[in-house]
Amino acid sequence: MAAPTLSSVSPNQGPSSGGTTVTLTGTGFTGATAVRFGTTAAASFIVTSSTQITAVTPPGTGAVNVTVTTSQGTSTQTVTYTYVTAPVLSSLAPTQGPTAGGTTVTLTGTNLTGATAVRFDATAATSFTVNSPTQITAVAPAHAAGAAAVTVTTPGGTSNPDNPVAYFFYATAPSATNIAPSSGTVAGGTTVILTGSGFINATAVRFDATAATSFTVNSPSQITAVTPAHAAGAAAVTVTTPGGTSNALDYFYLAAPTLTSLTPSQGPASGGSVIALTGTNLTTTTSVLFGGTPATFTVLSPTQVTALPPAGAAGAVTVTVATAAGVSNGLTYTRIAAPAI
Repeated sequence: MAAPTLSSVSPNQGPSSGGTTVTLTGTGFTGATAVRFGTTAAASFIVTSSTQITAVTPPGTGAVNVTVTTSQGTSTQTVTYTYVTAPVLSSLAPTQGPTAGGTTVTLTGTNLTGATAVRFDATAATSFTVNSPTQITAVAPAHAAGAAAVTVTTPGGTSNPDNPVAYFFYATAPSATNIAPSSGTVAGGTTVILTGSGFINATAVRFDATAATSFTVNSPSQITAVTPAHAAGAAAVTVTTPGGTSNALDYFYLAAPTLTSLTPSQGPASGGSVIALTGTNLTTTTSVLFGGTPATFTVLSPTQVTALPPAGAAGAVTVTVATAAGVSNGLTYTRIAAPAI
């Protein structure tokens, strides 16, 4: 009988800790007395036929020659098995994203070449690309809110699942419930308070597509923001966090009021004669002033307010209207003294 011959080992690589079950193919295996990986005996082996042996690899390092020994001798063919160092993860970026998944995450570490799987807890990444031995780009799958251990599997084993830097945190999307005040000038600069939930780590507050001039996260349920300039009308206000973007709240941008006429434009110095103020953007009128004196008023429409002029000295006074968007131009109202007897 001839000495055994060895033609292949499959798989031909595995972790340096050993324990990989491999299949050796060749001839003359009957009665095999030893299987070695380099100079180290296999942890165990079974001769399944004259052409096949199943063996469990011992611990080792680097590339080693595999041999089979029988009573007829030892195989001399060069069949290599390579021990691969287990991957290690050192960081993730970003470290959080929405429960819906879809976040592109960069994994940094060592021995990442040949990765066969990237998992977030037990769930496989939606996709991944091995960029280099030290970097993988993966797309996070959907996952319940909370921390998920990220691992990389290669022929060398699975990376450290308990490494604190290898956790990805799934966050729920924020929810917005109120904004106060809910209106302000088109020039911006109004300080508003947004109330809701899930605001921690907010990355943006937007009024339609325009970012807030500034914002501060006061708590998980409150943000203070300064409105940007915006055209008159409603703007959808949203909060964005790593968990996603909130529902929208309406904020109303108001144009400054204008006055075009007073009817009548004069009256008794004793007051008490109702006049009509005509103009634009008068809906949110908060005060009507005759000189510096406030008057009783009623808002009839966006273009008209009625007011009861207060008593005052005879002569001309300037009438203005104030709204949430500012103060109007002034028109002249003339008080007329009562005739003397």
